[in-house]
Amino acid sequence: MDKALDQQLEQERLLNQVTSQIRQSLELSVILSTTVKQLQKFLQVDRVLIYQFDFQWSIPSRECSLESGLDLEEQNRDTRLPPPLPKYSSQSKPSEKGYKGCVTYEARSSEKILSVLHLSETDSCFFDTPEAQAKPQNSQTSLIIQDVDQAYVDFPCFLEFLHRIQVRSKVVFSIVVQDKLWGLLIAHQCSQARSWTDDETQFIAKVTEHLSIAIYQAQLHTQLQQQKYTLEQRVTERTQALHDALLAAQSANRAKSEFLATMSHELRTPLTCVIGISATLLRLYSEAAGIKQLPRKKQQEYLHKIHDSGEHLLELINDILELSEVEAGKTILQISEFSLTKLAQKTLYSFRERAQEHNVLLISDIQIKSDEDLFIADQRRVKQIVSNLLSNAIKFTPESGQVTLRVWVNRNTAIFQIQDTGIGISEEQQPLLFEKFQQLDSSYRRQYGGTGLGLALTKQLVELHGGAIKLTSTENVGSIFTVQIPAQPTLSQKSQQQVKDSAFKTSLPTTSRNNSLGRFILIENDEEIATLICEILTAAGYQVVWLVEGLTALGQIKLLQPIAVIVDMHLPGQDGYEIIHHLKNTKATQQIKILAITTHPESSLSESVLATEADDFITKPIQPNQLLNKIISWNLDNLRG
Repeated sequence: MDKALDQQLEQERLLNQVTSQIRQSLELSVILSTTVKQLQKFLQVDRVLIYQFDFQWSIPSRECSLESGLDLEEQNRDTRLPPPLPKYSSQSKPSEKGYKGCVTYEARSSEKILSVLHLSETDSCFFDTPEAQAKPQNSQTSLIIQDVDQAYVDFPCFLEFLHRIQVRSKVVFSIVVQDKLWGLLIAHQCSQARSWTDDETQFIAKVTEHLSIAIYQAQLHTQLQQQKYTLEQRVTERTQALHDALLAAQSANRAKSEFLATMSHELRTPLTCVIGISATLLRLYSEAAGIKQLPRKKQQEYLHKIHDSGEHLLELINDILELSEVEAGKTILQISEFSLTKLAQKTLYSFRERAQEHNVLLISDIQIKSDEDLFIADQRRVKQIVSNLLSNAIKFTPESGQVTLRVWVNRNTAIFQIQDTGIGISEEQQPLLFEKFQQLDSSYRRQYGGTGLGLALTKQLVELHGGAIKLTSTENVGSIFTVQIPAQPTLSQKSQQQVKDSAFKTSLPTTSRNNSLGRFILIENDEEIATLICEILTAAGYQVVWLVEGLTALGQIKLLQPIAVIVDMHLPGQDGYEIIHHLKNTKATQQIKILAITTHPESSLSESVLATEADDFITKPIQPNQLLNKIISWNLDNLRG
């Protein structure tokens, strides 16, 4: 009785010792290697191993490639290296014949015992045994073999395999983690058969239970570490992104500050000239004999300086306003057909005088065939693009240099190339050339002046046409700007087709073209938009009176008494809001239907429309169906008088 109790206490002590060492680490590789070493030591067996199911090696070169038919002596040449940490899934997957696995950890009593590390029992003879054909359970199961010669006498193939790996007796316990078969804990006696006692098998079973818990904790720890690493990576990435955003904001702020400083200087210079010279002239005019004493040539010189400074000032302001309009999406291309040759020649001619002042030779190289000369785009914007590039080229080309304008057409795309023999642009400065609020270094600004908006605006106008602009430049050699502008679809042709398609698809009242449905007044300062609306309404059978500006519109509306008014909300002088308010608050015009035209999206306009008392609104660009549907909904035929 006392002896049995002592044995039980000793077993509990050994178990606590083994399990405490297993629990000392959360690293799976340490847990598994410690388990096999301690178990081999306490059981005094020849070999203890971990057979792991369904895993992938973290080091591809050390796979479980050994099968039962390979040379074990070759495999045992280097068994002192620790096994790599395997990556495993939480659920093993059966192959065609059974569960696939591999020996990942082992401990041997001596070097004389053959190593089976990395052994994979994939030979077909293993899967013919009863233990392989038995369905693995999701709870701990065991297999106790005291003598393999007796247990596998009917399975000579598998028995031969066991002899080759020096197995005479074995104990196998399944390692179950979270109800999933994870692997096997196996003890081998190699030298002789062994009768496994109940105490030994119970000891292995308890160690297996603790091992399952430790593996699960290690998995959780690994997942936690992975999540921690992922979060740290995200924090690092977001911190870096915020840092980059801060640097970008600081850079943009510096660029804007420099731009404002430069702009202030650029605006102040012509203003100072205008104010100073005009003040001088005013002072001379205020004196009776002063103007007579000022030579006529000097008077003309003063007036020319005032004129040139005013034009320069206007050019600067126009650049700022146009760039802001393009960025805000308010710029609409005025598409028309024009001659590329005439545009190039006229643009070059307008720069002749400036080029002569700088002693720069202007060269024209127009290579356009007669059948390619007529081009469809926004003529004013295309001329503005070429003018900006020519102006820049002349400005940055030293005396006795030359500027060449080449024009040709390639596959319905007009190509303008401006080449100069100027100062060129360094590779470091080139990426900043088309950026807003960015200029080249201060030495350029001091020597040549300018706001730095010209090329940014040029790029925007090119892209507005769906084109592209490219620069090649070499310092102290020159620069080449190449602009590609594809031909635009003609708005007049498109709008006519839209009118034909939409006017007859909608349920408009049937009427003769000579018998008008009623009169509209259109107040719109944009010629292209006004033309489109006039075409749509005329095709639908209405009369249209087009007014360009709103100052005289109220008088015309009272006189003509239309059934409806279409008004742009953003007119020069008296805007659409004032016109609508006046019409709705005057007895003679209260019944007139009002349609507002706006550039704002519909989602943000409903309150604005109600506030202006308009009956409805449409947004730019004008869609024929949208316009006609709005008019149809008013039943204007009943209002005709």
